[in-house]
Amino acid sequence: MKKRIVILGAGESGAGAAILAKKQGFEVFVSDLSAIKQFYKDLLDSYAIEWEEEQHTENKILNADEVIKSPGIPNKAPIIKKLKEKGTSIISEIEFAGRYTNAKMICITGSNGKTTTTLLTYHIFKHAGLNVGLAGNVGKSFALQVAEENFDYYVLELSSFQLDDMYSFKADIAILMNITPDHLDRYDYKMQNYVDAKFRILQNQTSDDVFVYMNDDPVIQAEIVKIQPKAELYPFAEKRSAGVRAYTEDGKIYISTLNGNFIMEQDLLALTGTHNLYNSLAAGIAAKVSDISDEKIREALHDFKGVEHRLERVTRVKGVEYINDSKATNVNSCWYALQSMQTPVVLILGGTDKGNDYTEIEALVCEKVKAIICLGVDNTKLHSFFDGKVPQMTDALSMQEAVDKAYSLAEKGDTVLLSPCCASFDLFKSYEDRGTQFKECVRAL
Repeated sequence: MKKRIVILGAGESGAGAAILAKKQGFEVFVSDLSAIKQFYKDLLDSYAIEWEEEQHTENKILNADEVIKSPGIPNKAPIIKKLKEKGTSIISEIEFAGRYTNAKMICITGSNGKTTTTLLTYHIFKHAGLNVGLAGNVGKSFALQVAEENFDYYVLELSSFQLDDMYSFKADIAILMNITPDHLDRYDYKMQNYVDAKFRILQNQTSDDVFVYMNDDPVIQAEIVKIQPKAELYPFAEKRSAGVRAYTEDGKIYISTLNGNFIMEQDLLALTGTHNLYNSLAAGIAAKVSDISDEKIREALHDFKGVEHRLERVTRVKGVEYINDSKATNVNSCWYALQSMQTPVVLILGGTDKGNDYTEIEALVCEKVKAIICLGVDNTKLHSFFDGKVPQMTDALSMQEAVDKAYSLAEKGDTVLLSPCCASFDLFKSYEDRGTQFKECVRAL
């Protein structure tokens, strides 16, 4: 009898997993509690895959031999609880697809910077002429690419939610950018649970593999002492210190590997700011240990274009800079954004709070922010923390209102920064929707 695979969630990862499962000869059923986009319905239909939307039919799900779950579905969802009670194997799309490819895996996680680092690493590998795919939290479904392509390398951005449901998968190069509080609502509000999820990127690694991590992160430092990873360690840091394999000194970046040393003028890097320095060092290590030539690494680090919605300069209006950092969905992302600001800031904050602790940005807000615009349905927590700490606080219930208020509050030489610290789902479809609306409103000023 054919093994039955049930896929929960019919977005990019779910549809891709369904196609790979079908191609591997499994009996496949796809179920989504929400409406399925027409594009994915058509895709599933083209492979004659059975699907349902806006419901979970239990007698079609609970008989699964294995379930592939969308990263967005929490473990407390009723259908997941029932599957767990039955002892059904529940895995992620990444775990499933990893079974059917022998490609080298360069896997990147972290609370912040992972998208930029992923895209930069992919850019370097592609520029070097390697046969490489981009997947995970960015790009096309990993499973769909495994089904339809034949790449030698994959650069994968992995969220903690994806890592939670990965067991046998192994990263040849694992990159951990940083760990700061995020998504604590999914981890019983326990930081260690979230740390454990991030460190799953190291599971199954051997001494033949590579672990790249930010040495300046105290949470990572403490965890490494505890778990003693088996892989070859490549810590990177802003400044040179004992054991660090990549750092800056005298205006240059240095990367030291078993394949030799890489040196480049720091001001030739396409990405600026401390957070982007870390991203460039991590991507540079991955490239250097993969035997990419110094010339190709240098060219790619120099001509890379940044990530949309991440410290993206929109335009200047009447001497005021407008910057879209809508991807800053946690407090630490906002900290990086504020740290890079050189002018007085009008800051647009707010959205769906994920258990945020704003003390991390308190000093920077007091030092740099002249006004806060709270953009959210419920701004109580923002007001209780920031009231009296900045000269002006005001509220907005739409992006248009937020941008209009920012325009009236900002003066020549200021920066208006959308860096919300929060998820977007109270007023917007996604952080992309929020950032796009910001750009449209700003350009219409």
